[in-house]
Amino acid sequence: MRLGLSLGYQTAWTTPADHLALAQEADRLGYAVVWAAEAYGSDSVTMLSWIAGQTQRIDVGSAVMQIPARTPAMTAMTAATLDTLSGGRFRLGLGISGPQVSEGWHGVRFGRPLQRTREYLEIVRMAVAGERVAYDGQFYPLPLPDGPGKPLKLSFTPVRKRIPTYLAAVGPKNLELAGELADGWLAVFLAPEYAAEQLTSIATGRARAGATLDGFDVVPAVPVVVGEDVAACAELVRWYAALYVGGMGSRDQNFYNQLAVRMGYADAAHQVQELYLAKRHRDAAAAVPLEFIDRTSLLGPVDRVAARMREYAAAGVTTLSVTLFVADVESGVQTLRQVAQALERSGVGE
Repeated sequence: MRLGLSLGYQTAWTTPADHLALAQEADRLGYAVVWAAEAYGSDSVTMLSWIAGQTQRIDVGSAVMQIPARTPAMTAMTAATLDTLSGGRFRLGLGISGPQVSEGWHGVRFGRPLQRTREYLEIVRMAVAGERVAYDGQFYPLPLPDGPGKPLKLSFTPVRKRIPTYLAAVGPKNLELAGELADGWLAVFLAPEYAAEQLTSIATGRARAGATLDGFDVVPAVPVVVGEDVAACAELVRWYAALYVGGMGSRDQNFYNQLAVRMGYADAAHQVQELYLAKRHRDAAAAVPLEFIDRTSLLGPVDRVAARMREYAAAGVTTLSVTLFVADVESGVQTLRQVAQALERSGVGE
């Protein structure tokens, strides 16, 4: 199992310099990859380009580039360019986002996300490979059948004709699609105790493509807080969990809430959502079960973190990407070092 660093988005309490410093430390420590996110603030591509130019060995990955934000051809151009600029260190993580962002921010209808994702991935892969793009899709007919467009191909030769592609997936059908079409899965709230069901869906998709889980990269973003008191560590993650389970989506369509339900936390998930949507955010955070936070995070002393790492590796995780919950860069650097120490103690590192 390898280590990764999930930077997330730029926020009111972080700066690009902070993210760069953490990425550079992860590079020095031998982390495999650093990921940047986007929603409706900072974009992932600009951040990754900046980081790639100031690191040496670490891969840079989008977790994610939003499918509704770009045409598949634009994503292929961007991925090929960033992979070339970084010397073959780019990993393309894609996600469909959610209806609020897709329709409210990008003006793209959210209907039939599985079919749209399938077409998108197939076109991206075709374009990066240098093929002339002609595609008879429901969402992406290329060229348009009633105009002067003609099939085109990428006008330069990238360093790789196949860039590792990842899908952010939560629901069973989307997990199958990730297994069928992608090289890896970007997971969230992955608990080793509940990973088997999700990986079964991935394996179903892999079998459809005539493949197995061998070589498939399972990459959860896992909150980490190192400290002596597990419950105190969990308090730093509680608000994040409440935001996703309670407020990331509508009452009827929140993929993270539905995941918590499938994991056995139906009553708590309902309560957190009702409180969050009523703008009782503090109460919603308090309602997130400690057990849920602990099972989806790395909390406590270094030796406890190492023990949980063994459980993640046994569950099938191949790249464990940590999300830092720290007050400043200095604390973040210290946590990155402690996580690397924990991996060494665990005995499951490559």
